[in-house]
Amino acid sequence: MSSGNCDVKAVKSIIKKWKNDREYVIEMMQNLQDDFRYVSRDALEVLSHQTGVPLADLYHIATFYKAFSLEPRGKHEIQVCTGTACHVKGAPRLIEAFERELSIKQGETTFDKLFSLEGVRCIGCCSMAPVITIDHDLYGEARPSQVPKLLKKYG
Repeated sequence: MSSGNCDVKAVKSIIKKWKNDREYVIEMMQNLQDDFRYVSRDALEVLSHQTGVPLADLYHIATFYKAFSLEPRGKHEIQVCTGTACHVKGAPRLIEAFERELSIKQGETTFDKLFSLEGVRCIGCCSMAPVITIDHDLYGEARPSQVPKLLKKYG
C-alpha cells in the first residue's frame, strides 16, 4: 500500500514501533530518514494522522534539524568540512572538485540518487584539515586530486 512516493505500510510500521507515542516523533522521523533517505510530505501526513501531532509542527522539526531532508538524499552522503581550519587548508577547492565531478552544487543530489554533497561547519578533526566524510568514512588531509578515486570507491 502506498500513497504517492510513500510506502504507507512501512511508515506505519515505524510509527507502531514507537507505540504511536507523539513524544517520539523525532525518533520516528529519524527512522524514516534512515530508511528512505528523506522524510516525504506523504510520510509526514501519515505521521501526523497516526500521532496527532500537527503537520506544521512536524515540518518545523524537519526544517529545524539538519539531520532531516525533505528531498531525497543520495545513497552516499558526502560532507566537506568548511570550518576555519579546513577552509584555510583548501575546503573550497575540495567542494569545487566534488561539484565538477558530480555535476551538482552543494546541497544537491546527483540525478541517479547515488551521491549528495553538503558543506558542514565542523567535523571535529581540525588537526587533519581539510576533512571530508563519505557516509561514515572519514578522510583527512584530503586533496581535490583524490576526488575521482574516492567517488569510484563508492560508485
